[in-house]
Amino acid sequence: MSKINNKNTIGRRRFIKGSFSLAGLLFASPLMAFNLFDIIDPEGKSEQIQKAKQIAKGAGKFFSSSKELDYPVEFAIGENLALEGFRRYGLAVQDQKLQKYVNLVGNAIAMNASRSNIPYYFVVVDSKVQNAFSCPGGIIFISSELFKLMNDEAELAGVLSHEIEHVCQKHALQSIQRARALEGLGEIADVTLKSKDKKNIHQAISGLQTILFDKGLDKNMEFEADRLALDLAYRTGYDPEGLIRVLKKLQAKQSHSITLGSWFSTHPPLNIRLQETQSEMVKYSDSSSMARAQRRFLRHKKRLKV
Repeated sequence: MSKINNKNTIGRRRFIKGSFSLAGLLFASPLMAFNLFDIIDPEGKSEQIQKAKQIAKGAGKFFSSSKELDYPVEFAIGENLALEGFRRYGLAVQDQKLQKYVNLVGNAIAMNASRSNIPYYFVVVDSKVQNAFSCPGGIIFISSELFKLMNDEAELAGVLSHEIEHVCQKHALQSIQRARALEGLGEIADVTLKSKDKKNIHQAISGLQTILFDKGLDKNMEFEADRLALDLAYRTGYDPEGLIRVLKKLQAKQSHSITLGSWFSTHPPLNIRLQETQSEMVKYSDSSSMARAQRRFLRHKKRLKV
C-alpha cells in the first residue's frame, strides 16, 4: 500500500469524527439482560435478529458443514456462543455510555470491513481476564481488564478490527468444519432445530465453545486477522500500530496475569505475533499521522474506575 496523501488522511479523520453522530449505531438500552436478543435488540427492531430468533426457536434450518450457512443461521450459532461467553466471562459492564462508545467505534470500523452488510454488536464484559473474542454473526466481546490496559482509541480500534476480521473471514465457522463438529448431521442433508436434531446442534455448538474459549483458533487464522486488522484500522483512519502497542503491553504483563481463558491461552505466542505484525508496518509509512483519539478514549476509560 502506497503512502496516502494529506488530503486522504484528513478525510479519514473526518470520517472517524463524523461516524460518531450516526444514530443507527446506538444501543437503545443498557446491556444487562440474560437473553441475548433482549441485550442487543431490546426493542425488536432488527430484522436480521428476529430471523435468527425464529431459527433459535426451531422455525428455520441448520445446514451441515458441507453447505454455506446463511446469516440468520450463523447468528443463531453466535447467539448461543455469546450466552456462553457471558457465563464464562461475566455480564456486561453496567454503563450505557461506555457500551455506546465501544459500539460507535466498532461500527465505524465495521463500515469499512468486507462484510459491512451485516450488523455488529460490541459488549464490554466485567472480567479480570484480558481477552477479546468474536462469535459468528458479528457479536464481539472485549473484557474490561483488556480495555483498562489500553491508552488510546487506536489501540481499541486495533483489537476490535482483529475481532471484526474473524467474523468477516468466518474463522470460527471454518474451525468447526475442520473439526467435523457437524459430522453427525450428515454431509448434505439439512436438519431443523427441533426434536432429536437439537441434541446434535448443541453438541456442535459445544465443540465450537471449546475451540473459541479454551483452545483458541488456528494460529494462521490469528495471523490473518492481525494482518487484516492493521489494514482495516488504517482504512478507517486509525493509527494501525495501535494493535501492536496492545500486543506489547500484553507481553509485558504476561508473567503475572490470569492465563486460563485469556489472550495468552487462546492466541499464538505474543513474540511471534509481534514479529508478524511489525513486519507488516512497512505498508503504512504514514501511520504516525493517523488518528489516536487519546483524550476521548481516556474519558471513557475513567468510567471503569481504573
